[in-house]
Amino acid sequence: MKLLALAPLAALALLGGCEKTAPKQFSRQALDKALADPGRKDQQGADAVRKPGPLIALAGVKPGDKVLDLIPGSGYWTRIFSKIVGPDGKVYAVWPQAYARDAMGNVADLRKLSADKYYGNIVTEVQPTTKLSAPEKLDVVWTSQNFHDYPDEFMGKGDPTQLAKDAYSLLKPGGVFIVIDHRARDGRGFSDTDTLHRVDPAAVRKTAEAVGFKFAGESKVLENPADPLDIPVFAPSIRGHTNRFAYKFVKPS
Repeated sequence: MKLLALAPLAALALLGGCEKTAPKQFSRQALDKALADPGRKDQQGADAVRKPGPLIALAGVKPGDKVLDLIPGSGYWTRIFSKIVGPDGKVYAVWPQAYARDAMGNVADLRKLSADKYYGNIVTEVQPTTKLSAPEKLDVVWTSQNFHDYPDEFMGKGDPTQLAKDAYSLLKPGGVFIVIDHRARDGRGFSDTDTLHRVDPAAVRKTAEAVGFKFAGESKVLENPADPLDIPVFAPSIRGHTNRFAYKFVKPS
């Protein structure tokens, strides 16, 4: 009889254990709270152009995630990721040395941010080469408007395929690779990366899929049909309002 009485308790204990280890899910509440973070009040004005809500929802960044923010600039995305992933997560703000040479102000600012307990889950790092690394497996690798830089002279004419391979290797099964970039005209491949700072979305997709990623969707919130696609992204007529694509790739489980 005692054994029978204990059986339901054991079952409940097992269920309780399952609940504790259940994987966390994307939370709209966590995203909204991160977007309202007072620590990013100086950057919130860019939200209307950069569309963080739908793009982070596309990636599915969630509490506890390990995220690599590649070439994070002023830390616009870094701050948002930090507040979403929370104390159980980590955000790696990473520059290759070749790029960091021209962005030392941003690097210094992010290092200062990392030292602030308010953003204590951020790790800022300058890596010696364009080969990407991380100290642990990741849930998300995110690059916004920098994939096109990798084949360029100042980056040592790096290999976008190698970047995709590195992202694939660093991600957990089921992990997400997000590429946001300035759109080039169809068929241009990587031809306009150095001159116009644009890349053909089809070339990005082909590169990612060639290393094993599965295309898992896109967001069109950054599209601008008024962009002629054949002028530099820094041209006054289009700067800040280029036609951009946002692709989601997933490493198969």
